Amino acid sequence: MSLRAGAGVSTRADPLAAGAEAAEQASAGLSARRSDLALVFASGAHLAAPEAVLEGIRGVLEPATLIGCGAGGVLGAGRELERETAVAVWAASFGRGEAVPFHAHVAGEGPEAELENLPDVEAATGVIVLSDPYSFPTELALTELFRRAPTIPVLGGLASARTHEGNGSLFFGGEVRDRGAVGVALRSVDLLPCVSQGAAPVGRELTITAGEGNVIHELAGRPALETVERVIGEMSGRERALVAGGLLIGIVIDSGRPEYEQGDFLVRGVLGADPSTGSLVVGAGVHIGQVVRLHARDAQSADEDLHRALRTRIEALAGQPPAGAVVFSCNGRGRGMFGIPDHDALAVQNELQGAPTAGFFAAGEIGPVGGRSFLHGFTATVALFPG
Repeated sequence: MSLRAGAGVSTRADPLAAGAEAAEQASAGLSARRSDLALVFASGAHLAAPEAVLEGIRGVLEPATLIGCGAGGVLGAGRELERETAVAVWAASFGRGEAVPFHAHVAGEGPEAELENLPDVEAATGVIVLSDPYSFPTELALTELFRRAPTIPVLGGLASARTHEGNGSLFFGGEVRDRGAVGVALRSVDLLPCVSQGAAPVGRELTITAGEGNVIHELAGRPALETVERVIGEMSGRERALVAGGLLIGIVIDSGRPEYEQGDFLVRGVLGADPSTGSLVVGAGVHIGQVVRLHARDAQSADEDLHRALRTRIEALAGQPPAGAVVFSCNGRGRGMFGIPDHDALAVQNELQGAPTAGFFAAGEIGPVGGRSFLHGFTATVALFPG
């Protein structure tokens, strides 16, 4: 039995009615089958009474598992509702697969603190995580999940809004949890990740010849700062203008390939430089032998990268649209980046040929690059579910 999915978005003011309306829309895509999983994202005034939103959704869908979070904005059906009162629901019926829910949290304080209730991922085909940025160390959790199951994709995002009382807003069944992370471990459910980092490579590739931690001392046998300045001097005028707006560096995570494409680079910021030593401080750990390339971000490169990434995934599906998709888009994108409404939502709708889609604007996005899942910023990360 193939996967069926549906999605709905409601802007009704009443939280109970909004949840029910979005759930009714999502239910239409399930062909009268039971909802195994509902993902829920609520924004604006609905965070004054999120329990009512969940009640409306559960009354319609009766999902076996429900997770979600508060959002600064939601998206779906080609629309983006930034900083508005809205609810987005994505629901799926998996057939033989299942979604095993979890609520992870930190136990203890300081050096004695430990992560508890992370999912059993050894039999999983994928994981979706929604975490509270103030109470949960998402990057530490991703490191632990990678250690347990290196080949399992982990996708999701950080909640980008809190309740009106200022508490965390994670949804777990019919309850609102104020800390930790909620998620599902998928079993026997195909999950195809798509991460668009919204940055274009500029200049030539370079190899780290000296570095440790998150400091690059040498590139191609010369001081890193000197080498970067030389590479920038070789660029076209347009590329230099892009770099002047903010220098980024792409680091190849999987160095086993003879050639590297745009999506092979983990894009991070250049945090600082030491002119006395010629070293660069970057936003990721590095090691000798890694290949890097400078990157720059603007609206045009972000648009091109998202369309390219989505088309690559459709090619992997033999040209067929997925049964559904969930979008985790950075809250720094939207109108602020593109100057127009609905950019990411329309791109996803068009490239995925109208597949049922919903999602939210996150305070950080989770998705794999080079076979390992990371916490990103300014990305559009999409979880595609083949039929």
